[in-house]
Amino acid sequence: MQLKLTTREKDGVLIVDCSGRIVFGDESSLLRNEVKQLIPTHKRIILNLGEINYIDSGGLGTLVALHTSAQLAGGTIKLTNLTRRVDDILQVTKLVTVFDVYNSEKEAIESFRRVA
Repeated sequence: MQLKLTTREKDGVLIVDCSGRIVFGDESSLLRNEVKQLIPTHKRIILNLGEINYIDSGGLGTLVALHTSAQLAGGTIKLTNLTRRVDDILQVTKLVTVFDVYNSEKEAIESFRRVA
């Protein structure tokens, strides 16, 4: 299943709902291009990965690159609703220590309030 992205705003936070897979090639390029365009105007972004059924090393690299791009622009990208497969991969690669990961969208939004 190809990657599909939809965006919405809630409590001043931009949420990017992702469904499908994040793999090297068109899917990673789509995610990178879409989110990079959002970073200059949205400093608080949540990637909702609840509908991601597969991610490969190219997808992980894209997530790390977006995280870095957001930080350099003075913003933050947080992850929420990880599927078991995505969570396992982030645990094994130790990338779970790089990202702010939350079990729910509500928790991720609240974390932005605590920082502000």
